[in-house]
Amino acid sequence: MKTVNDPSGSPGIGTLGERSLHAALKQWYARPGDALEAKVDGYHVDIVRGDLLIEIQTRNFAALRPKLERLTAGRRVRLVHPIAEQKWIVRLAPDGLTPLGRRRSPRRGRLLDVFQELVSIPRLLARPGFSVEVLLIEEEEVRRVDATRRRRRKEWSAFDRRLIGVSARHELSGPASFAALLPATLPEPFCTADLAREAACTRHLARRIAYCLREAGCLAVDGKLGNAIVYRRTPQ
Repeated sequence: MKTVNDPSGSPGIGTLGERSLHAALKQWYARPGDALEAKVDGYHVDIVRGDLLIEIQTRNFAALRPKLERLTAGRRVRLVHPIAEQKWIVRLAPDGLTPLGRRRSPRRGRLLDVFQELVSIPRLLARPGFSVEVLLIEEEEVRRVDATRRRRRKEWSAFDRRLIGVSARHELSGPASFAALLPATLPEPFCTADLAREAACTRHLARRIAYCLREAGCLAVDGKLGNAIVYRRTPQ
């Protein structure tokens, strides 16, 4: 695992008011010779590496959709997204400085979770030159009491995420690479109940996976079984 330090004092890393996780990932990802926070077609791009535009997005792909649609028109664009494979919950006092406790979260993210965000940009998955790189990370989620909420008890609100390290990276480029994330044991044809069972995920996530892959041209509708849509893989 490659660990990182606090990037706040690192020269050459533009932040533009970004949160800790985004700034740390940019420091981790940047190489000598990269242009940081360069302006392309009126947009600030996190990293420009030759003819490759690299955008780091920790969440909410929907907010990035217009930017990606513009930049991917004739350019190579890589979208980098972290998923917390291991997370620590850090609680701070209302002053935002005094630590009150730290514990490991039982939830472990995995590669398939990227579809939770890709559902906002499914058609880009088939666009030439567009790729997604998923970083599996260890992180701290920093919480403190939200004094703005009316409450009878303390309400903890997450206000920052900190990168501890990157354990693995997976680059997905082209529809076939996304379709390859489907479980090998998935029957043909299948419905989202089959996908949820074989992938050991929720039906909610299975529906998002199926929607993304259908929009990317990896799946075709093959009728219905009761109220369930039946899918079949398409040749890639």
